Amino acid sequence: MPKVTYRQQDGSEQTIDVPVGWSLMEAAIQNNIAGIIAECGGGCACATCHVYVVDGAKLPPIADMEGDMLECTAAERQPNSRLSCQIKMAADMDGLVVLIPARQT
Repeated sequence: MPKVTYRQQDGSEQTIDVPVGWSLMEAAIQNNIAGIIAECGGGCACATCHVYVVDGAKLPPIADMEGDMLECTAAERQPNSRLSCQIKMAADMDGLVVLIPARQT
């Protein structure tokens, strides 16, 4: 099963197995990863699952709706900003590392 590492601002990390097809947000919620709030439950309607993608893993491009929601993040949007609800795990994404912003609201 592919693994994802969630890195906090203080440098602490949690690496978890993520089933192929699950969103990174869903995996974070199921594994009690701090800092992923996901108020909308994955509907791409709140931007409270914002992450910064640390490594150069193959990710699907940002869709228009995700791009619009990234304009509403509490933490600064950066070139590597993504919404974890919109990233579906694939086998070739094994080893993905994401940094959780200092705040989501």
